[in-house]
Amino acid sequence: MIQAIERITQKLTFDQFLDWYPQGCGIYELVEGEIIEMRATRQHDDITFFILFAFNDEIRRLQLDYVVNNTAIIQTGENQGRQPDVSVINKADWSTFRSSYGALDKAIALAVEVVSTNWEDDYVDKLEEYQRLGIPEYWIVDYLALGSRHYLGKPKTPTVFIHLLDENGLYQCTSYRGQDSIVSRTFPEIKLTAAQVLGA
Repeated sequence: MIQAIERITQKLTFDQFLDWYPQGCGIYELVEGEIIEMRATRQHDDITFFILFAFNDEIRRLQLDYVVNNTAIIQTGENQGRQPDVSVINKADWSTFRSSYGALDKAIALAVEVVSTNWEDDYVDKLEEYQRLGIPEYWIVDYLALGSRHYLGKPKTPTVFIHLLDENGLYQCTSYRGQDSIVSRTFPEIKLTAAQVLGA
């Protein structure tokens, strides 16, 4: 798979990226026209699936018109595509073009990124892209406290950050730690503490 990436030397558009994307063989994002392989530890995956299943339980319990998955690719620019760790998508949007490969060119309801060593992508780049696209709710789950002290304080503490779009289209952030009960606009009845998410 690395060889396939090395052979591509020109900048790709999002459509070219989708044509290239190898289904079932790794996770990739398109960043400024370049293909980036995304890798995750088992601990990262455990937290991702804990959140995905918690959201799915709420969707089923309340019969909400959402689909939740970890495979959706979102176009965030002409040569930019992201694959959130967890995506909550309006069912009507997901049901359109069902034969496509999970790619969307509009805002989803909620995106979750579980922070890895490339933490600046989640805190800066993806935040700007998701805000610009108009994703109403964006979670950053920094379970290893990898971000800078600017975000995590001193000493750095594992934190769940929930960004909600305001009336001006800008994210307003609330941080959750320890036994704080998480407040979600998309899932207002969800019963989760930061500790449950961070320690999944």
